[in-house]
Parts: sequence; structure tokens; C-alpha cells
Amino acid sequence: MAKGMRRGRRISAKSSVPSSDDPLAPYLASCAVIDVAHPAVQALAKTLRASDGAILPTARACFEWVRDNIRHSSDYQLNPVTCSASEVLEGGTGYCYAKAHLLAALLRANAIPAGLVYQRLSMGDSGPPYCTHGLNAVWLPDVGWYRVDPRGNKPGVDAQFTPPEERLAFTLHDNEEYFFPHVYAYPLPAIVKALRRWDTWDKLYIHLPDIPGRKGR
Repeated sequence: MAKGMRRGRRISAKSSVPSSDDPLAPYLASCAVIDVAHPAVQALAKTLRASDGAILPTARACFEWVRDNIRHSSDYQLNPVTCSASEVLEGGTGYCYAKAHLLAALLRANAIPAGLVYQRLSMGDSGPPYCTHGLNAVWLPDVGWYRVDPRGNKPGVDAQFTPPEERLAFTLHDNEEYFFPHVYAYPLPAIVKALRRWDTWDKLYIHLPDIPGRKGR
């Protein structure tokens, strides 16, 4: 990942409209889960936008808002199980995947390319069982894809926005834990299926998806 980052460029009206020939266009798009156009998402995104439109403070504000204001479903043992960005806002809670959907939507609403990243993690200290964990990547000027984890901090978890250095919620501990090698523009279907199938946090917790993936960096 490139270092030596300079001050972020400002958000412009021109950059808010994805170009069909822009490789980052899918990372600005709206869909049923990352519902960028939803009025509640648009309203919150506007309040989090830096007064001068600069990307770095806007991205930091979006990340910290989702990390700190949306309660993680299993940490707080909260229902309902949410999926889309607007559902997360309405419910005030979400699993890691759902919180990542909201962060992606807020960033995209501010014309900042954002995608989804997945980790395979042990559900204990190491070894089976494993599950798939969801987080984000944001495209920052002079940095490129920068991973952030808005799942919510707690004792032993201290995720921060400190580009170009990544400070994620979880580190990898054994050979069966890894990052998926891609930044995804849209949620993995198996993730959406799990969020739509299980209606309470405890049912989903015992059925967290372990999606076959390929080791990335």
C-alpha cells in the first residue's frame, strides 16, 4: 500500500456521478443492500461531510459514526438482524456485515469509492470453528484501497482510521485465517442470505457463514 499520503482532495459534484468507464464506478453505485439513495442514508451522509468537502475528514467521520453509534448485534445481544444500510440506521444495530453495508453507503453517498472486504477468522483464539467477518475498504487519494473495520470497539478490539497505517479489529493468528483477496463492490450472496434467513441475533450467531475463500494478502 502506498505511503506518503498528502491532504485528501475535495468532493466535487462531478465526482459524485460514476462514469461507466471508470473502474471505481461500481464502488460508488447503489443497490438493494447498499441503498445509497435512501433518504435516511443521504441525510446522515450530508451531516458527516466535511465543511470544505475534503475526503479524509469525511471518510473518518463516516467510519467513526458507524463504529461508535451502531451497536454490534452480538456484542449487545440486540435484535432485529439487519441487512441493508437503511435497515441498520432504523434499527440502530447490526452484525459486522450490516455495519459494513451502512459504512459503504455513507461513503458512496459522499462520492467516496467504498467496497466490502472479508476475513476468515476463528471464532475462538485459534482453530475451528471459523466464520467469515465483514469489513470495508475505502479508496483514498495517494493511498489506494485502505481497509477499515466499523464493527465496533470493545476490550481487545481497537479499530481506528489512521491512513496509511491500517488498524483493524482482528489480526490473523493461524494458517486457516486469511483475508479474501478482493475488494467487493457488492455483498457476497451467502452473507445476504444469512442476514435474511435468521431473524434473531442468537440464531445468526450459531449459523455465522464460513464461506470458502482464497487467501489474499
